[in-house]
Amino acid sequence: MIKSADVVVIGGGVIGCSTAYNLAKLGAGKVVVLEKNYLASGSTGRCGAGMRMQWGTETNCLLSRESIKMLSNLSERLDVDVDIEFVQNGYLLLAYNEKMKAQFQQNLILQKSLDIPARWVTPEESLEIVPFLNTQDLLGATYCAEDGHCNPFKVTEAYAQAARNLQAQIYTNTEVQGIVTKNGKIIAVRTNKGDIQTDTVVNAAGGYAKMVGRMAGVELPIFPERHEILVTEPVEPTMDPMVMSFYHNLYCQQSPHGSFIMGIGHPDEPEGYNIKSSWQFLRDMAERVVEILPPLAGLNVIRQWAGLYDMCPDRTPILGNSPQLKQFYTAAGFSGHGFMISPITGQLMAEMVLGKPTAVPIHMFDAGRFDRGELFVEPSVV
Repeated sequence: MIKSADVVVIGGGVIGCSTAYNLAKLGAGKVVVLEKNYLASGSTGRCGAGMRMQWGTETNCLLSRESIKMLSNLSERLDVDVDIEFVQNGYLLLAYNEKMKAQFQQNLILQKSLDIPARWVTPEESLEIVPFLNTQDLLGATYCAEDGHCNPFKVTEAYAQAARNLQAQIYTNTEVQGIVTKNGKIIAVRTNKGDIQTDTVVNAAGGYAKMVGRMAGVELPIFPERHEILVTEPVEPTMDPMVMSFYHNLYCQQSPHGSFIMGIGHPDEPEGYNIKSSWQFLRDMAERVVEILPPLAGLNVIRQWAGLYDMCPDRTPILGNSPQLKQFYTAAGFSGHGFMISPITGQLMAEMVLGKPTAVPIHMFDAGRFDRGELFVEPSVV
């Protein structure tokens, strides 16, 4: 294994691979990615695969807008032969009470100011988009036809191939066991296969980001939280957009292969690394989704799984250097939407690490914002 590197990226998910590619592209020197299992084995490979621009904070809108632009021709941008299965079938976000409706209307003002083509639709118009939607108690929805989904394994593969083409080294089945520091500086990353001398680390470890931070003596307000997903048997295409309800705390979409993929959030889920599936999820998911999309009651479930959200207190990621340790950067705390903003996030992190101006201002998203009380609360998260 390589003995020294200019930058070590910890985490072989889509954020880590995107960051590594952009570092190599911008001339960072010897770039290394360390992944304890296989690429996309963590949160990336367990996510719902959606991509949306309909957010409630300006930065999340910008990051998702720019990422979707990149995804529309990612293989050409990266010069790799990988089909990421990118499809823009839209997102339909449902509103069931006046508070939610007011929030959505406020979000639309922001989104339109950023050239995001989202619009308000009535219950009747919602039925035109999803003909078997139950519109009882529905006040309306927001819809953006340019939202969509793509394959998280393929996106990660595309960035990994592109990074390797630029001589970045990617080591799988390589577990980080410690970060060696001296006098407030990083001097090495310790792994189960030996040490790598370096002075710069990017923590892209997702649900394990807090653990990696502690290896370096950096305490991050990120905590892992289990989220579960199921997939049904495939059927003929019947639903184009991702349907999302913050009232029911769920999302559901039909994949290009015909299966319905859906998940719910549990506000009482304890912090931890549990990624086992539960029968309670099956029951709760079924009860909630058939209330909104009744015909799904007849489908058979063929698989379910769980993964970790890397949660931040304000549901906005930490992107930046650590005030406690020079050259220790964090790109984590995405609270369930890291995959959808991974293309631009990798570029921004590389620009930050190399001291270049960032394409989108992100200096305010450092970990120190929690001590300063400068939170950026995202209202639109399942």
